[in-house]
Amino acid sequence: MSRLVSSATVAVVGLTCKAVLNSGFAAVTVNGLPILRNALESAARDRGQGVLTVANHISTLDDPVTWGILPAHYYFRSRTTRWALGASDIMFTNPFFSVFFRLGQTLETFRGKGIHQPAVDFAIEQLNNGGWVHLYGEGKVNQPHTYPQDKNGFAHLARFKWGVGRMVMECNTPPVIIPMWLTGFDQLMPEGRAFPYKYLPRPGAELSVTFGNPIPPSTIRQGLYPSTPPRSTLNLEDAGSRFVKEGEEPKGWLGEDLQRSLETRKLELEGETRNSIRPGSVTEELPKIRSRVTSIVHDAVEDLGRSVSGRLLCSPRPK
Repeated sequence: MSRLVSSATVAVVGLTCKAVLNSGFAAVTVNGLPILRNALESAARDRGQGVLTVANHISTLDDPVTWGILPAHYYFRSRTTRWALGASDIMFTNPFFSVFFRLGQTLETFRGKGIHQPAVDFAIEQLNNGGWVHLYGEGKVNQPHTYPQDKNGFAHLARFKWGVGRMVMECNTPPVIIPMWLTGFDQLMPEGRAFPYKYLPRPGAELSVTFGNPIPPSTIRQGLYPSTPPRSTLNLEDAGSRFVKEGEEPKGWLGEDLQRSLETRKLELEGETRNSIRPGSVTEELPKIRSRVTSIVHDAVEDLGRSVSGRLLCSPRPK
């Protein structure tokens, strides 16, 4: 019964978003949708290959309005609708919202509880079953005019949460990781407006949704090795032992490669410190590797954004 109600909820929300986008309330341009459709319709999903989409997060309406671009029949199958993570303190604030968002395939996530919490575990389980999980890597809304710029005038996304790396690494089969880039949703729902306008979408926004090519597994493997770090920095010095679960060991499709990488690093550390490292333990190297993998995904999304929106990663600031 609950599955039927969930399917009905997803269908109603999806069709409503499609109707809004088709009504002329906002203009929308879609690029690369066949990339997502090919992944969702692939027979590899029946063999346990999940689909992981990762996008920038520029408004509170990114989800579910973005998915109004999908074919209508997708809304009637849980297999072709995404699972998403939603903040407990924003989306699960009362019994009605809690029921609604759970029925809409949203996983309650608790800020500050780290990467080893039930929502992340469930997301990995869905990916291992060939499911589709969608992430906003920044973990919160960051509208483009707030992006920090480097000394060369290039804007950058905020760092992605390390749970992204855990999901990618702990799948049993390499997931299809599709970067996405959204524009215009910040014009549809600008931040910082006074009540009651902050709850009202603005008509006339020009939206775009772009899907990039999947990130190859070979690129993800580069995160295992400190000698080939990703372009962006993710405060690796902060990715220490507090992000290690007691007794945690390498697992997932990268397990063997990861174990070899950790063993190599263990020997290096023993040589540097002349102290033995407890056999079988996972040192702070594992979260650093997760951080590098997360950064690879971050860079792919940012690179896609730069190809769409230029060096400032944005459309004009809403007035």
